Amino acid sequence: MTKETEVVHAGYRHSQTGAWMDGPQFSATYMTPGEPGNHPLTYGRFQNPTWSAFEEALTLLEGGESIVFASGMAAIDAVFGVTLKPGDVLVLPSDSYYTTRVVASNWWHALGVEVRQAPTRDGAQAGVLDGARLLLVETPTNPQLDVCDIAALARAAKAKGALVAVDNTTATAYLQQPLALGADYVVSSATNALTGHSDLVLGHAAAADPQAAAVLRTWRTQHGAIPGPMEVWLAHRSLATLPLRLGRQCASAQQLAEFLARERVVTAVHYPGLPNHPGHQIAERQMLAFGSVVSFDLATRARAEAFFRALTLVKEATSFGGVHSSAERRARWGGDAIGEGFVRFSVGCESADDILADVRVGLRAAAAA
Repeated sequence: MTKETEVVHAGYRHSQTGAWMDGPQFSATYMTPGEPGNHPLTYGRFQNPTWSAFEEALTLLEGGESIVFASGMAAIDAVFGVTLKPGDVLVLPSDSYYTTRVVASNWWHALGVEVRQAPTRDGAQAGVLDGARLLLVETPTNPQLDVCDIAALARAAKAKGALVAVDNTTATAYLQQPLALGADYVVSSATNALTGHSDLVLGHAAAADPQAAAVLRTWRTQHGAIPGPMEVWLAHRSLATLPLRLGRQCASAQQLAEFLARERVVTAVHYPGLPNHPGHQIAERQMLAFGSVVSFDLATRARAEAFFRALTLVKEATSFGGVHSSAERRARWGGDAIGEGFVRFSVGCESADDILADVRVGLRAAAAA
């Protein structure tokens, strides 16, 4: 079957009768007479059938056994936890998701892990791999949308004896398959485009090696990084529309990026789908499409704020990947090497014509500011 069909049916019941998918199971404990080992379900921190169904779907998408977590950061922290010990070296992108860098520098560094950072562009992380235990890459990065060659970095890391993890949040497993490109682990927030309705916080990790996946599952159980069954059920229900949602979003994002590139008030456009993007050829090789996020620069805070005041369809909000278009002046949060006029735009499922019309009004206001 095609990937689109597999996504629609992933994790659903395979029998000929009954509901397509069971409802969420809310249970803190299960009736388990006699030996606990004789029962598949014992306690709510250990197992839940709602998790299992979603994990079956994620495993199909990722190409490796998947474990669902309470958030994307819980998944990243779990990969750090099962691979790193005091004295180890962790290599991160200096332009990766800000909270990932904070957790590594503030928490894991305090536990004795050396944290090195290098830019995503041009595969710069390959130059700081000597003695590394774990390389984490993020491509495209959030929010600057730089791209690196996963397969090339995986080969470089393994030549140095390092494990490789990929934060695949921006692309999702539908657009990019890091395990097939040589990664040992993949982590992703399911809060964003994977589920796409802005109504839950969730994450997952997957591993190429089933034994490594089992260790991640033990970490989740013992650290209590478990998700709620309602969030997991909502995520699984939303997954079936992923190809439809993300396909439309990517097509509209391409139109938006090309439109912005022609506007004089926009000083820079960051989108891997543009031929002049530094990582365009790499993205073409390793991604099915170029994603639903477009970033651009309006040079000043005043222009960016005028842009947002003029919008009526697009809402000012953080996060990305939802069916409703949203955007924000990303520098308001701090932590990224971007200008005050830098805008991260999450393209939704509305008509591209309507999105462009709203943006056009915003750019006129920005130009007048």
